[in-house]
Amino acid sequence: MSVTYVVNRRRIRIEWGDCDPVGIVLASRVFEYFDVGSWSLFEAVLGVAPRDLARTFDIMGIPLVDARARMVMPLRFGDSVEILSSVAAFRRSSFEVEHRLLVDAEIAIEGRETRVWAAADKDEPSRLTARAIPPNVIERFKAG
Repeated sequence: MSVTYVVNRRRIRIEWGDCDPVGIVLASRVFEYFDVGSWSLFEAVLGVAPRDLARTFDIMGIPLVDARARMVMPLRFGDSVEILSSVAAFRRSSFEVEHRLLVDAEIAIEGRETRVWAAADKDEPSRLTARAIPPNVIERFKAG
């Protein structure tokens, strides 16, 4: 049985500082847009500001452990971009977030992040350790 998760939408504009000298968005900025998409998704679904996520759920955060992108067409200075972000899959302590960046309803960039539900290690508090994602958190991400 397939599960459908909430899709969060956020609109941004590509600024000159996001681009190389010929006006095409820098690849590093794309991963920043993914990060914004993930945090916005969690805030929308859980109703908790990103700065309060750790305190609310007794974790250190949701650190990124892998990210990849496929660029279909370049994003350019001045483009209005819609970022669509959704959890693609939950595992015990990690999850995949899919991102699609659209310009005029066409996919410009698609990508995926792997993040971990992480807390401070009990024996060595300066280290992070993966923690099981609470079922009630996963349930809130389910669409309709």
